[in-house]
Amino acid sequence: MKKLSMFQVLLCGAMIVTLSMGIRHGFGLWLQPVTQANNWSRETFALAIAVQNISWGVAGIFAGMVADKFGAFKVIMLGAVLYALGLLGMAHSPTPLLFTLSAGVLIGIAQAGTTYAVIYGVIGRNVSAEKRSWAMGITGAAGSFGQFLMVPTEGFLISHFGWQQALSLLGFAALIVVPLAFGLREPHFAGGAVAKREQTIVQALTEAFKYPSFQLLMAGYFVCGFQVVFIGVHMPSYLKDKGLDPMVASYALALIGLFNVFGTYIAGSLGQRLPKARILSFIYFARVVAISLFLLVPISPTSVYIFAAAMGFLWLSTVPPTNAVVAQIFGVQHMSMLNGFVFFSHQIGSFMGVWLGGYLYDKTSSYDIVWYIAIALGVFAGLINLPVNESAIVRRAPLAA
Repeated sequence: MKKLSMFQVLLCGAMIVTLSMGIRHGFGLWLQPVTQANNWSRETFALAIAVQNISWGVAGIFAGMVADKFGAFKVIMLGAVLYALGLLGMAHSPTPLLFTLSAGVLIGIAQAGTTYAVIYGVIGRNVSAEKRSWAMGITGAAGSFGQFLMVPTEGFLISHFGWQQALSLLGFAALIVVPLAFGLREPHFAGGAVAKREQTIVQALTEAFKYPSFQLLMAGYFVCGFQVVFIGVHMPSYLKDKGLDPMVASYALALIGLFNVFGTYIAGSLGQRLPKARILSFIYFARVVAISLFLLVPISPTSVYIFAAAMGFLWLSTVPPTNAVVAQIFGVQHMSMLNGFVFFSHQIGSFMGVWLGGYLYDKTSSYDIVWYIAIALGVFAGLINLPVNESAIVRRAPLAA
């Protein structure tokens, strides 16, 4: 089977993830402009972003199935177009329902086709197992760099052009993904060819969901989604409520992206030498420490920036080890689909984190309860990743077609 060059896969995959993840990490900057302009509650905005995360998770499963069978090229192309349409709709939606359909459903489906599950599937099929975790770390770091690059850019666009025009400009920028998708057009999928596989989809899913370590990975990833999306969406408003300048939040989100470039790369590289499950446990326990200290010390721009840097090292550094463990256990034939299911659990957590943040704020005028939930879940995730067995699964006999 002819493969793409590793350099080509990493370059195009990293640029796609940089743009796709970079745009979505800045959505918290629109919470107050959108709700104030439309006289909506914070829960209205939070619900739309929560729906986005669920849509992303559900669509990610099917995007992974299609990408595994027919290749990632068409999936990425469709995702780019839907991303542009969703951002334009987000800018001009007059009602909460239309805002949820555009910012929630359309952009969620778009992200499923332009982010990790699909891109990591291409990496798994074209990069050797010896370099796979490292390559995933490179691509994950690119997504973090996108946050560092795009969040201040989005803040600049909002302040200089207004929130609606800023979203429209990002919509056109999302179309840059289209030419990049051609770099991930795998030769053995040319002409609509179908990949030959030893397992059917049903057999692969039955095997995975009966495997305890797969279940533990899904549960841990739920916590990851809860924590990062709550912080990413609600921290700008949390800091403004505490009397800090809005630009502090922009700089903080940018710092998270910058330091996660290093954190994600290091996590991917360490995954080549150390047990990936132990790396995941360390990340979750370290998040507990970082969040606890952030809440204990007096809040100031300095404390915010230190917290952002610490969380940056831990932000998406769960992604390469988690995806690499799935590939290591089950192989790469159904990698995008299985990672899609793991990521669906992540997105259920994301839904809960972003929606609960808005709901409890509207009920209590405070984010304190959600911060405490994030800490408790971090302890839980750190513990359940300890027993994960990342050895390749032993199949007793060849599976029937």
